[in-house]
Amino acid sequence: MKVLPQISEAEYEIMKVVWKHAPINTNEITEKLTQTTTWRPKTIQTLIKRLVTKGVLSYEKQGRVFVYTPQVKENDYVGQESNSFLKRFYNGNITTMLSAYIENDKLSEKEIDTLRSLLSKKSKKGGN
Repeated sequence: MKVLPQISEAEYEIMKVVWKHAPINTNEITEKLTQTTTWRPKTIQTLIKRLVTKGVLSYEKQGRVFVYTPQVKENDYVGQESNSFLKRFYNGNITTMLSAYIENDKLSEKEIDTLRSLLSKKSKKGGN
């Protein structure tokens, strides 16, 4: 898998809206984010431009409106960030990470049950 560009937390907020609603125009992105953030429309436009520059978003001009489409899949980006986090803080060892979360009561019983279920499904499929 190719390495995806780094995006900031603010840019990630833009991407979450685009991933959920694409194709989406500038006004729609702005409307959605002004409901959940304190950002001004100019700030949102600046973040969108940065994402286009990084190649994470593409746009098409439709009349007087710019319509944006993601160039990076959400699963690919989240997967890359998860792997980066795992390598940085846990030396790439997911068992160490999960142990730390469990021992420090960072996972609820429901989350632990969900993990058990996922692991059980994976082992039944013959996964590695």
